[in-house]
Amino acid sequence: MSALSSWPPTLTASQREELHKSATTWALSRGLCYLPPPIPDVPSTSLILPPAAAIHAPLSLLPTPFPRSLFLSSQRLQSVYNVLYSRVATDTEFLDRYMGCESEEGVGKVDSFTGKLWEGWKSVREEGGYDRQPLHLGLFRSDYLLHTSNNSYSLKQVEFNTISSSFGPLSERVAALHRYLAASTSYYDSSPLLNDKNRFPHNETTKGLVEGLATAHKAYGVPNAHILFVVQPSERNVFDQRWLEYELFESHSIKVTRRTLDELATDAKVDPTSHSLLISNPTSPNSPPIEISTIYFRACYTPTDFPTPSHYDTRFLLERSRAIKCPSLPLQLAGGKKVQEVLTRPGVLEHFLPDVDQNVLTELRGTFMGMYSLDLDISDGGNTTFPKTRAKHLGLVLKPQREGGGNNVYKEDIPAFLDSLSASSSSTIHSESKAWIAMDLIQTPPGVGGYLIRSPPPGSSKEEIEAGRGGAQAEIISELGIFGYSLFGVVDGRKKIEVEKTIGWLVRTKGKESNEGGVATGFSVLDSLLLVD
Repeated sequence: MSALSSWPPTLTASQREELHKSATTWALSRGLCYLPPPIPDVPSTSLILPPAAAIHAPLSLLPTPFPRSLFLSSQRLQSVYNVLYSRVATDTEFLDRYMGCESEEGVGKVDSFTGKLWEGWKSVREEGGYDRQPLHLGLFRSDYLLHTSNNSYSLKQVEFNTISSSFGPLSERVAALHRYLAASTSYYDSSPLLNDKNRFPHNETTKGLVEGLATAHKAYGVPNAHILFVVQPSERNVFDQRWLEYELFESHSIKVTRRTLDELATDAKVDPTSHSLLISNPTSPNSPPIEISTIYFRACYTPTDFPTPSHYDTRFLLERSRAIKCPSLPLQLAGGKKVQEVLTRPGVLEHFLPDVDQNVLTELRGTFMGMYSLDLDISDGGNTTFPKTRAKHLGLVLKPQREGGGNNVYKEDIPAFLDSLSASSSSTIHSESKAWIAMDLIQTPPGVGGYLIRSPPPGSSKEEIEAGRGGAQAEIISELGIFGYSLFGVVDGRKKIEVEKTIGWLVRTKGKESNEGGVATGFSVLDSLLLVD
């Protein structure tokens, strides 16, 4: 498709500057915002004082071309992925085998973070915790890149997210921003594609994510209960979360309570009889505690969220309650990279999706890249040192069981990393390598460009601010995420999906020189789609 290789259209410096000004003003006016980064050497006070300032979220000045047929395919497949991961999360034997601590294949045996989550899950289920609340809520996001091969494009999955699938509300606002700029400026007639409103797909992710949370709240059956957002301290991406909170209240009359794990350690308790999760209200100490219907985790996906053993205790206390978890521990484990690798093996999709048409399974399997377990062969003391991975290292990425960006090992960095694994594994029979997955690199379309806009960091010089006017032009890679939700569980001994739905999308774009892709970690900007045929 020539639209990709010839993108972006030519804009003069003054046109880019005017678009930049319009885009950032619109973003600040419409809540497409971040809290600013902390000033160097000044302690953060965001948990003590109300926010005094905001910056616009990093964003693309123009939408990015994307094949319409592949966008429609990604939406069709999301329903199948919703069902697939709902069924994985309720297959205890499968998760014990591949994510647990007691199986030779289980990554929990060698990855301490995964192991602690699995042990917590095992303890809760042995106590009957999932009999008290059999339902689980998943707010999912399946992430894809375009892959080029033999002069054609295909859709390839990067990963499937089962916890803290963020940027839905802000991405919806980027799509609206690009529609506004197209309508108000025609992008200065720089491309006929930008003058066709039918190429700008609508995005209602906020409504869809809130519908999922509200569905779980209704299933809990206590109308006056709140939904608990478990958040990280000093969260800069707070507006993305607040838009969900406001929509829950305005459209469903559901109130939200926000707490960090540290706050929950003192504020949360589980009623010993009803197993209801109750949260004390420090601002109204004489009022009764707040009952929680649904726990929405925007934290607890990284080991840094658990600096002490007591933080794990708090997480497991929440799991023991009868509130519906989004996600529950088994659903969080189902999002592990090991599970993604196992699903590519012959016959595994058929095991979980026996009722799905073979043509649909073929389309789903077509989104997989080659993935390989990175188990070190220690039969001769570890001297094999991953020969296949070494030979292919320039075409691979190594992934641990982590979320949040910044964790992978790419191409030329792989041999030295394998050396470190070989050295660390020489004294133990359980190699750390089992916690890692090798994945064939997706070959993204070359020559696609864009204009990337970021708010200048604190302390930027006048020259640095001037250099950012109109956005930084770069060759780019764009990642498409499709959102979905599922309310499911084992009810009366039968596995059941109460409701599942495809609900929206996002695009994150980065410069091609960057391997990593997180927005919150500073690698990517938020973007939207321009559908091309």
